[in-house]
Amino acid sequence: MIKSESQKNMQNTFNQNNFPKSFEPSDIENKWYKEWSEKGYFKTQEQPDTQKRESYSIQFPPPNVTGTLHMGHAFNQTIMDCLIRYNRMLGKDIVFIPGTDHAGIATQIVVERQLENKNLSRELIGKEKFIKEVWEWKKKSGNVITDQIKRLGISANWEREYFTMDEGMSIGVIETFITLYNQGLIYRGKRLVNWDPKLLTAVSDLEVEMEEIDGYMWYIQYPIVEDLGDIKNITIATTRPETIFADNALCVHPLDKRYNHLVGKYVYVPLTNRKIPIISDDFVDMEFGTGCVKITSAHDFNDYQCALRNNLPTISIFTKEAHLNSNVPEKYQGLERYEARKIVVEDLKNINLLLKIENHKTTQPKGDRSGVVLEPMLTDQWFLATTKIAPNNSINPGKSISEVALEVVENNQIKFYPEHWKNTYKQWLINIQDWCISRQLWWGHQIPAWYSDTGEIFVAHNEEEAYKNAKLSGYEGFLRRDDDVLDTWFSSALIPFTTMGWPENTSDLQKYLPSSVIITGFDIIFFWIARMVMLTKHITGKIPFRNIYIHGLIRDSEGKKMSKSKGNTLDPIDLIDGITLENLIKKRTFGLINPKQANTIEKNTKKEFPNGIKGFGTDALRFTMASYATLGRDINFDIKRCEGYRNFCNKIWNATRFVLLNIEDIDINLSIDTVENQNLSFADKWIISSLQNVIIDVNNAYDEYRFDNIANLIYKFIWDEFCDWYLEIAKVQMQNTFTKDEQNATKITLLNVLGNILKLLHPIMPYITEELWQKVSVYFRDDSQENLSSIVMQSYPKADKSKIDVNIEKEFLELKSQIDAVRALRGAMNLSPAEKVPLLAKGNIEKLKRNSPYIIHFAKLSTIEIVEKLPLIESPVQIIGDTYLMLNIKVDLNKELLRLEKEHAKILNEITKSNIKLNNKEFKQNAPKEIVAKEINRLEIFQLNINNINEQIEKLRKMII
Repeated sequence: MIKSESQKNMQNTFNQNNFPKSFEPSDIENKWYKEWSEKGYFKTQEQPDTQKRESYSIQFPPPNVTGTLHMGHAFNQTIMDCLIRYNRMLGKDIVFIPGTDHAGIATQIVVERQLENKNLSRELIGKEKFIKEVWEWKKKSGNVITDQIKRLGISANWEREYFTMDEGMSIGVIETFITLYNQGLIYRGKRLVNWDPKLLTAVSDLEVEMEEIDGYMWYIQYPIVEDLGDIKNITIATTRPETIFADNALCVHPLDKRYNHLVGKYVYVPLTNRKIPIISDDFVDMEFGTGCVKITSAHDFNDYQCALRNNLPTISIFTKEAHLNSNVPEKYQGLERYEARKIVVEDLKNINLLLKIENHKTTQPKGDRSGVVLEPMLTDQWFLATTKIAPNNSINPGKSISEVALEVVENNQIKFYPEHWKNTYKQWLINIQDWCISRQLWWGHQIPAWYSDTGEIFVAHNEEEAYKNAKLSGYEGFLRRDDDVLDTWFSSALIPFTTMGWPENTSDLQKYLPSSVIITGFDIIFFWIARMVMLTKHITGKIPFRNIYIHGLIRDSEGKKMSKSKGNTLDPIDLIDGITLENLIKKRTFGLINPKQANTIEKNTKKEFPNGIKGFGTDALRFTMASYATLGRDINFDIKRCEGYRNFCNKIWNATRFVLLNIEDIDINLSIDTVENQNLSFADKWIISSLQNVIIDVNNAYDEYRFDNIANLIYKFIWDEFCDWYLEIAKVQMQNTFTKDEQNATKITLLNVLGNILKLLHPIMPYITEELWQKVSVYFRDDSQENLSSIVMQSYPKADKSKIDVNIEKEFLELKSQIDAVRALRGAMNLSPAEKVPLLAKGNIEKLKRNSPYIIHFAKLSTIEIVEKLPLIESPVQIIGDTYLMLNIKVDLNKELLRLEKEHAKILNEITKSNIKLNNKEFKQNAPKEIVAKEINRLEIFQLNINNINEQIEKLRKMII
């Protein structure tokens, strides 16, 4: 198709515009994100029913509304958006659902601290006003992280954005709770839980951090009640002497002969007159301590289970703040637990019941939010039964929610990438305990349960329904609503279906559940992934997602975990925009009280970033993240990578500038298919063939979630093949020694390959590719395609296998080798780049004639003379296959012999490596056929080279003699 006059004018106008010499990301990022949003490119594209497309959906792992963007978010968001942009370009029906989590404990802590700054507290202002304060805070500051995520170029359906406390989400949470309660899977009971005495709430087992400390083992004697002659006491070993007031038994192993005669006897609890029995249970370790332990069922998880097995009573001795309560002697009442420990130990010494104290390494549980030591506490909580089978469940009859969650992974309905996380997931589900889903907080989804004065529970959608249900049961008095809220992870676990409009049977629920993939770190496999699988499958009968991509932690360049206390954190926005050294130090030391720590962080920051951090732009950061995305590995983040990929952006920018400045006179349809084959040079065919291989390999890498391979494949093709080789070849082919048709074919090839490069690169680098596409696409669009002007809406490149030419690629590899060989000769002779020298060449005359213009250009030669026989002169020679290349200058024969022997050893090494690869069954079975063919070609050339070098070495040796 001949281009219209209007298009020609557009081309000419464009080419006369000033094209900046370097890429400045800040100039284009805000412009294009605003443009994409206003044009609605991220919205779900409605299509007629006759054009039904495959759906592709991803849901955010919702970041806490309290948070700001960190490196883990930047990595996660980059990977998700790469997949979304790629699949959008494949023409799929895209839904990318963003959202934030209300983060119960974290948000409540933030708002409480703000109140403290005003000399207020939540207790002082009351629950209603406190909740209002939280919503006000969320309105003003809670969307910061969303705005920062947009800075990463995330192409989400922002019109679908959710917050886990929104009305629609709340409806789904309440409906799920009621459904599970009516099935008997949610129940209320008094159980031992991890209690946070600072936050005054139960916390999940998964929110407990075990810390190893240097502690003590106290050996305490318990007086025996009966007169047993010489045996007056029995000794136990404990790490918690302050809990003796909660003891309800001493326990020994049934097979421990040392204590068999004491089982059934009684002892006095020291410092009290209370008697407790000696029992036996096989959970006791006979080798630990004295082999006799005290059972403190209200404050130890193992003891609690022992007490249940042996029908022992429980005595709770701690208040919610972890102070001793009225169940202990008056002297100790009100004491903080560690203060009580000191006094108890001293009092035991005074009455000669403390036998000894030993140093002992132990572990203590800490809350991951508060940092305080948790206390096992017997409280009334709500639980979700994970191994119980619901009698009236029609969706998954005869199976518990944990069984179903195991089954869908076992049968590969859901797949893990990398696969080894599947075993971790399975082990946790096999050993799962009932989930404590209630929290003693004010901020969160309040549990939809009401209590009568007589203790009856009425679970309902609202208060009106609760009173109605109570009346039907015969109760007409006052109802009190449960004060507790649900664990944040409960509402998060429902995201796969509540974001789709459940409990309504919406079209979204039918089309986009299950979602295509979930992207997350390994640290929330249990918190979130497993719970989503359990509840989504149980409630809807569907799996929540088909694939799970698990990535590692982002660490600093030395492999250390990033933390504020270490001062080694990096803010993705600083990497995008840049930050001065002074402001970076302020940010890293902000809030530190310890001056020594602040000084160390300041010193390390000055050493690492003496000039602050230069802004690299979003594209460079995204490409860095993709290049690091190797399955199953933690990431040691080195800022130098960002710098390297910022240079990569400049490379692409300058390549585009070169192409556009050299194609002004193109006036025909630019499809490669329309160019007559004889007008395409073998170099044109080579870059076209190479492009098809890259497209195939990149598509395969997307299927396998190998973003590192995607980044590396595209980088290598652009930098090495297109820029370093083909652009230089194009300079040769656009000279007058080539015909107009050949020159035009080269220009068309340049433009088509560049257009495909931009589309290949777009999912990872959206901004620079859009900016350049606007300059390039004028050559591709006609006047009717204005609505498809954005690269966002372009089709992803599809490989044309008919254009893959293994022989052409082999011939071009020979050309590369010839050019490299001549460059090596120049290097060996220490010739300056400005010094052009003649070359003598012997080999296939037709190929040498074809290759000569390129060799002259790349190797800085004056001329090439093709000869039938090389003269016997003292000049350096390189041998590539059946081609001999000789610089037409004199040389020291001994030095030339040494050079050839080194080359001989180098090629032998390459032959060994190639043979190892080709003899590897996995390589031959799993590698693309094109890659295997390339390796075979390389080996053939190496083997030919080694034979010819041997011949040349022999000649030189004879000449030297």
